[in-house]
Amino acid sequence: MYASFVDLRKKSSEIIRALSRNERITVLYRGKPAAIMHPIDDPGDAPASAKDHAAFGMWKDYDLSLIH
Repeated sequence: MYASFVDLRKKSSEIIRALSRNERITVLYRGKPAAIMHPIDDPGDAPASAKDHAAFGMWKDYDLSLIH
């Protein structure tokens, strides 16, 4: 299956269904392949929640006063 970046926004549920059927999705940017999405082999490898992701909290010590 091919999907543009616009499709990722507008047809996300269709894309998720395709991934659940073990389809690979080629993401196109300006008509050229930019990325490949595929289902993960073992759902146990994915973080259980956002809090378990390595990037969670990476901005917790950021000084918001630096933003103008």
